[in-house]
Amino acid sequence: MRNLLLLLTFIFLLISCGTKKQVPEKTASNGVTSKNEPQILKDSETFRLTDVSSDKTYGFSPDNPVEVGGAKYSEGPLNERRYLNALSGPNGEQIAYHRAGSCCPVNSKNGIMGKAILDIYLVYWENSSDTISIYINMYDSGKLKAPYGFKIKE
Repeated sequence: MRNLLLLLTFIFLLISCGTKKQVPEKTASNGVTSKNEPQILKDSETFRLTDVSSDKTYGFSPDNPVEVGGAKYSEGPLNERRYLNALSGPNGEQIAYHRAGSCCPVNSKNGIMGKAILDIYLVYWENSSDTISIYINMYDSGKLKAPYGFKIKE
């Protein structure tokens, strides 16, 4: 009887240690797998942008943030500024911006323990009636575009 009990215990331990738990792939809050797309510099302080987004939520929603990357190489905040330096207002105006804070944890392979925190920047320009919030992810790097309603700085 004792041998049977030891045998059953051994089999139970063998089975329980041999099973693998399926871990789902981490995705950003918008359902897109974390990306590492390289960014192109116009100069040391500005990214080169070529397109304006037709998606009216791009950059304006925590569910669809601008992904500038760089956190892995301690360039996250610099990349956020490089992105914003590439923008101009709707009529080509010089923009100004300041960081309003952080918010909105999202899933990210590149974040700390599978999470990334977004930064919020308030953007405004001369004669603008209000500030506009732009959500930026410095942990993941995707194709950069100017948000809908903005232009690319010449």
